[in-house]
Amino acid sequence: MHCPFCSADDTKVIDSRLVSDGDQVRRRRECASCGERFTTFENAELVLPRIIKSDGVRQPFDDAKLHRGMMHALQKRPVSIEQIDAAVHRILHRLRATGEREVKSRLVGEMVMDELKVLDSVAYVRFASVYRSFQDISEFRTEIEKLERDQQS
Repeated sequence: MHCPFCSADDTKVIDSRLVSDGDQVRRRRECASCGERFTTFENAELVLPRIIKSDGVRQPFDDAKLHRGMMHALQKRPVSIEQIDAAVHRILHRLRATGEREVKSRLVGEMVMDELKVLDSVAYVRFASVYRSFQDISEFRTEIEKLERDQQS
């Protein structure tokens, strides 16, 4: 690791700690040349599958887009950022666990709906209405009735 102060390549780790529930390692380093100390963070780089859109176009997975979509559905709902982040983390974990190099966007959409159903029923119906392209109020009614049945069981 190069020193950010003097660009020397001789730095040593003086302290390491797990952070972010063990998903990251925080390291305090010291430069042997100038003596300055700095912090680095280490993450495992796990490859997410590419997404196959409904029109057949393939694109890299964008977790920021996933996060934005969930934030949009949960806008003005009583769900904390921590709960949203945890849901996004679970979706990412499920995607990695498929072991596939490519997945259909439909699978990601279903995973989002699974998480929203647990987090907030209003956000779930919002997302489902756009995702499934509801055309009239009867489709909303059908989805709400289905959601109510699922919550009772």
